[in-house]
Amino acid sequence: MSKFPNNMIGATTLPLSLMSGTAAVAAPSGTVAFLMPDQASTRYEEHDFPGFKAEMSKLCPDCKVLYQNANGNVSQQQQQFNSVLAQGAKVIVLDPVDSTAAASLVKMAQSQGVKVIAYDRPVPSTPADYYVSFDNEGIGKAIAMSLVQHLKDMSVPTGKGGVLEVNGSPTDAAAGLIKKGIHAGLESSGYKTLAEFDTPDWAPPKAQQWVSGQVTRFGSQIVGVVAANDGTAGGTIAAFKAAGVNPVPPVSGNDATIAALQLIIAGDQYNTISKPSEIVAAAAAKVAVGFLAGQAAKAEMTLYNTPSQLFTPAVVTAKNLKAEIVDKGITSAKELCTGRYTEGCKKLGITN
Repeated sequence: MSKFPNNMIGATTLPLSLMSGTAAVAAPSGTVAFLMPDQASTRYEEHDFPGFKAEMSKLCPDCKVLYQNANGNVSQQQQQFNSVLAQGAKVIVLDPVDSTAAASLVKMAQSQGVKVIAYDRPVPSTPADYYVSFDNEGIGKAIAMSLVQHLKDMSVPTGKGGVLEVNGSPTDAAAGLIKKGIHAGLESSGYKTLAEFDTPDWAPPKAQQWVSGQVTRFGSQIVGVVAANDGTAGGTIAAFKAAGVNPVPPVSGNDATIAALQLIIAGDQYNTISKPSEIVAAAAAKVAVGFLAGQAAKAEMTLYNTPSQLFTPAVVTAKNLKAEIVDKGITSAKELCTGRYTEGCKKLGITN
């Protein structure tokens, strides 16, 4: 079994093969840049870049791969973009800090004959040469619907209170898609949205600060929180705990970070999304190598006037964490079941 399977929520997942004949084409050579947006999430260092580098090494052993992380700074990403162009990059895989500001970067690269692959976050105003990501709108809808179903399973009355919505960065187009999906998932739930917040830079401390204010404002009216990723979920949970709220209302997440999986094991977080970044990273590498070989990448759809491929990930709760995460080799029991999480692992049947 593949270590990083293409998990599904229910919709048909698009095939990984992106272009005809890639495997049969002699491996080209050239410089490819992989520019990631921030370090607020550990995924880029732990999963995205290692996955991209591994696939590039397999498909194009003579290629040079440049990696930079902008640490949430738009100006720094612009400098890094200019730097990799100066170093001769022929393909740039870009996960933008600011999706609007990235438009000028795409135009500059294309004017020099350099291909740009928008990664994870789209560039809506200027078509990149390709866009590859998980289905962000689908993710938002899935985590919201999962949390709503949980509230109904617990017989939480719709008239009792409502939910908070902790969105991602206002400068991230992917966060906007997740937000749109969350709205769709909550729309007919019967639970009102008490308040929502766009978290600058996806920063967990900013999410925590905002939720702290809402706990003071709404108190026990808060029956759940739809947080757009695991970092904002962690900040949310920390806010409730600091306020002495016990138990913490159900909180959603996204990314299946180790910290979030452990919070689920401990019963503090309700759900997350398993989306092994290596899947999307490998897809981006395939497209990049194809571009170096002069091939046009095939696409299953067009988004923002850009040839695109989206993958559909899986919702994870305590009920299926073992099956979706541990049994599929995404994160090991040894990594999860440490210290105070050992007992929770035993309850879920997860053993080292």
